[in-house]
Amino acid sequence: MSLLFEPMQVGNLQIKNRFVHSATCENMATERGEVTDDLVKRYQRLARGEVGLIIPGYLYIDPLGRGSPRQTGIHRDDLIPGLKRVADTIHEEGGLVVFQLAHAGMATSKAIAGQTPVGPSDARRNPIYFFKPKKMTEAQIQQVVRDFGQAARRAVEAGADGIQIHAAHGYLVSEFLSPFFNDRDDAWGGSDENRFRFLKEVLLEVRKVMPEGMPLLVKFNGHDHIPQGGIMPPLAAKYAGWMAGLGIDGLEVSCGTVLFSPWNECRGDVPVDEMADTFSWWMRPLARWMLKSDAGKYDLEEGYNLEPAKRIRPAAGDVPLFLVGGMRRVSQMEEVLGAGHADFISMSRPFIREPHLVRRIREGKTDVAACQSCNKCLVSYSAGVPVRCYYAGLPQ
Repeated sequence: MSLLFEPMQVGNLQIKNRFVHSATCENMATERGEVTDDLVKRYQRLARGEVGLIIPGYLYIDPLGRGSPRQTGIHRDDLIPGLKRVADTIHEEGGLVVFQLAHAGMATSKAIAGQTPVGPSDARRNPIYFFKPKKMTEAQIQQVVRDFGQAARRAVEAGADGIQIHAAHGYLVSEFLSPFFNDRDDAWGGSDENRFRFLKEVLLEVRKVMPEGMPLLVKFNGHDHIPQGGIMPPLAAKYAGWMAGLGIDGLEVSCGTVLFSPWNECRGDVPVDEMADTFSWWMRPLARWMLKSDAGKYDLEEGYNLEPAKRIRPAAGDVPLFLVGGMRRVSQMEEVLGAGHADFISMSRPFIREPHLVRRIREGKTDVAACQSCNKCLVSYSAGVPVRCYYAGLPQ
């Protein structure tokens, strides 16, 4: 039997295969962050498609940390019933679900967040909306830590099988971890240990409300891919060792930042026209010029987070690794697992096009994902419309 279909234990969960749906912004919630029928149906299809572990799109823990107009929320108790519908539907189809908790930090806009977004520092200007974030005070930091804990409580009450903290892609937790974003000189910055403190406090707070054995996962960057500095593999490995020491149950290795290195995060084509059209009319000429300058520079590299994962693996010890980023061929997936570089294969874009991909692989009907990495699905994030595959010729 292929390693891809061997069960593996993560915390108190036995995951039936090595496929993971990596958290993907769906833009299928209401404007108040409430679960909709379309959102439930999306995860019903993925569970029927036999994805071993499903991590839905990141859930914002505070309206100030909302990253897109129709992102799903977990910041109020009245959202629990809707989130329970998602968990129950996945369970009914034989799947497992981990809720990802997130705060966008400076990676949002004033219009979406409702006020000037916040961050660990005010050193970097948002390159899309041109504002500088408000530097968080000690009281604000402590409040966000508590907000993560309350969001975790709601995830448990909604029936999630586990929790993942989003510490990647230049969102708030990632901003605290990265020397590029975090230039504080207090207890929350100035050294690797201090920059790690925010994530550490979040993990400790979340653990307080989790049942014993429930897995706690972290998604983080193996490389920020920012020329001016930031997280690179040696620092990522150091952080992985510290997280392992805190007893986390899984690490998902990603890369890039949504503001400063988005095409490193999602390698492939740069959809210039489609992406430019999502901006306000007065921003479109500049957006089109910037996007054209990126076109052709970020062709897909299969397993583009593999090398950082190799650096992280020894530091993580026995903590299971989830590898995301450009995994398309079954032979490559099996090679990565067989060599011990990772324990699970995480995918996002392939599941947008083929929610039943895992089942088709198990049945021997395909040995490669159909996703063309055209990245037109990413337009939905900027446009605030439901995510779907826009690849030319695909039946809608």
